[in-house]
Amino acid sequence: MNGSKQSVPTPTENKWVSSTGVRNSDEDEIITRRQSQRKRPKVEYREMDEKLAQLTEDELSPDNSDTSINEDDQYGEIPEGMAGAAFRSRLPHDQITSQEANCFPDIVQNSSLKPTFLYTRNRLLELWLNNPKVELTLEASIPQFEAPYNCLWKSVQVPAITSLPSYYLRRKPTLDMQTFMIRQNRSFAASKTTVIVIGAGASGLIAARQLQSFGIDVLVIEGRNRVGGRINTFSKGNWVADLGAMVITGLGGNPIDVISRQITMELSKIKQDCPLYETSGKMSYSSLVPKDKDNMVETEFNRLLEATSYMSHQIDFNNVDDKPISLGEALDLMIKLRERQVKEDLIQHYKRIIELQDQYQATKRELISVQTNIVQMHKEHVGADTRKQSGNIENEFQARSKARELTSLFKEQDSLINKQQEVQQKLTLLESNPPSDVYLSPRDCQILNWHFANLEFANACPLSRLSLKYWDQDDDFEFSGAHLLVGNGYSCLPEALADGLKIKLNTTVRNINYTETGVEIIAQASSEKDSDNVTTTKFHADAVLVTIPLGIYKYNASLIRFSPPLPDWKTSSIKRLGYGNLNKVVLCFESIFWDSKSNLFGHVNSCTSDRGELFLFWSTKRSPVLIAVIAGEAAEAIENISDDTIVARTIAILKGIFGASNVPQPKETCISRWFSDPLSKGSYSYVGVHASGADYDIMAAPISTANSKTASQTPLGTVERGPNQPRVFFAGEHTCKNYPATVHGALLSGLREAGRIADQFIGQPYALRDNSA
Repeated sequence: MNGSKQSVPTPTENKWVSSTGVRNSDEDEIITRRQSQRKRPKVEYREMDEKLAQLTEDELSPDNSDTSINEDDQYGEIPEGMAGAAFRSRLPHDQITSQEANCFPDIVQNSSLKPTFLYTRNRLLELWLNNPKVELTLEASIPQFEAPYNCLWKSVQVPAITSLPSYYLRRKPTLDMQTFMIRQNRSFAASKTTVIVIGAGASGLIAARQLQSFGIDVLVIEGRNRVGGRINTFSKGNWVADLGAMVITGLGGNPIDVISRQITMELSKIKQDCPLYETSGKMSYSSLVPKDKDNMVETEFNRLLEATSYMSHQIDFNNVDDKPISLGEALDLMIKLRERQVKEDLIQHYKRIIELQDQYQATKRELISVQTNIVQMHKEHVGADTRKQSGNIENEFQARSKARELTSLFKEQDSLINKQQEVQQKLTLLESNPPSDVYLSPRDCQILNWHFANLEFANACPLSRLSLKYWDQDDDFEFSGAHLLVGNGYSCLPEALADGLKIKLNTTVRNINYTETGVEIIAQASSEKDSDNVTTTKFHADAVLVTIPLGIYKYNASLIRFSPPLPDWKTSSIKRLGYGNLNKVVLCFESIFWDSKSNLFGHVNSCTSDRGELFLFWSTKRSPVLIAVIAGEAAEAIENISDDTIVARTIAILKGIFGASNVPQPKETCISRWFSDPLSKGSYSYVGVHASGADYDIMAAPISTANSKTASQTPLGTVERGPNQPRVFFAGEHTCKNYPATVHGALLSGLREAGRIADQFIGQPYALRDNSA
């Protein structure tokens, strides 16, 4: 799980049918910061990124910052104090959210309480974020409130305010790993509620920790022999590489911000510069794509994306024959339009040459005519001049008249000569600078395909499967700050989350039976030493949280059977949403032979069909390890190829770039095959051609025995009872509309569902109390 969409141009800015122009220096700066994640930084974060770009990896390393990145450099130009704390918690510092309004309706009804509510919330967030390693108690918080807010806690007239810190900030997904954020008492009373969490990935583990902190009895069931799910770090000796999730896409607002300061995460900033190489058999300038060529093609790539965005969002061209268009189809259409425009430009170019040639010939004929008249007029003027010597006034007048006419003809001749010269200059310029007779050269097309492969990497699928209208629907929720790698491996996060939880590994859930009164889970446990030794066990609980990947629902549905079956509204979303594939080849060497100053370099493939095959190489710079990325259609094809063949192909590419004598055989290798893994069946979700962002919300909706016809539209914080009380809950990146396909999205979904389950089964401690009681 991991991120590229251009801003939509206004009609006056639309240049997608014009020829390639000249970039300014600002555009060059943006392009040199090429990214391989799903999204580019948005404009409002540019100053922050430029500031971060000046930092070295050493300045960002835990050795120099007490296991965290310097806060000023990390967040850049964001508000300070309570406003900054709200920003980092994804909340507006000066507004009440719809979820808060739902939980505290009296705040909405009584606007005078709003300032106190916002101060309380923001101040608690600020105190917590100042030191998330230390438990924040209510007793320790109140003395740090400013007047008059520190006195309002003694008033019984604002119960919504007093209930806010008790549980609400812990109950709702604002802060992450909040096992001790705010407590009025040192421990929660144990609840009789039991919950089973299926899946020990990021969402399942964070949810289990939250539920356990609420006093709920939680059991996590995991089919693998490890925790983490699609977070999987290869580690052997000094070699560390992430086979699954790898990149943290900014910490400004990211829940991983807090977790990274609670556990040991060695974060380092990714240097976004990514040179591209064309295989030439040896390390030479000819193998490196020239910067001007690379920049020109990337500019055209960005224009194509802008054009598809304009087509979709400005003129609402999203369907053909009532069938939705994919992003790939839209890009193909834009390329065809550009090719047609090139041909039209060429035709217009030659038409202009013909017009100028005709104009030149017409001017030449006119000039000959004038010159003929000059010769004739000169003769007449000489004769008239001779006759005027007789003193005849009429002869004098005629001589002067001829002189004026001759002068006029000379001026006309000069004008025509100048005109002829101008036309000749225009002709020479046009003939010496003909427009290209092709849109892009074959070499340009190969480089363009590299950028398409990079986009397929970002979305874990071929572009032909992405919705044109909604593929980037989460674009407005990007986090600020530099993109980061985890030097000690991303698995440090799930391993820390798993600490203290009851987890059954090597246990695969096969049946989920749910009724009005609870759930029954039937699972098969196997031994690592003897996989044929399978034991079937039944577990009973009040509710179950299912955090399995979307790929299992789509491509391995027989693994887990629901009874009653999943309702049609949920299975329809499962069909509409996409779940893609992305694979990596890890090569471990004794020493570094590539440019150690860069995290990235690209390899340009020659064919469109294999554009995503080993097209991008990552280096962590902490150890001699290269991670080659396989995306798009190639990611699927590689699943059925042997390790030896894949490694040989990867080494051949490296030798083509750096020279055969400079590339040794790797000491260790590891290759991911996420689609072949029955417990993942792919990498992460995407918005399919027939899907929209609403499908993520539908996937998040819990189910009960009573809501089989339509998805529950009950807002978070609303408690259902009886047959409407949900028993089966869902979390995972594929249930997080604003942050899909990411670890932080998975974490937020787990926190969301932990709060929802707690609301349903142990009540809402933040709800208003009946003062009349």
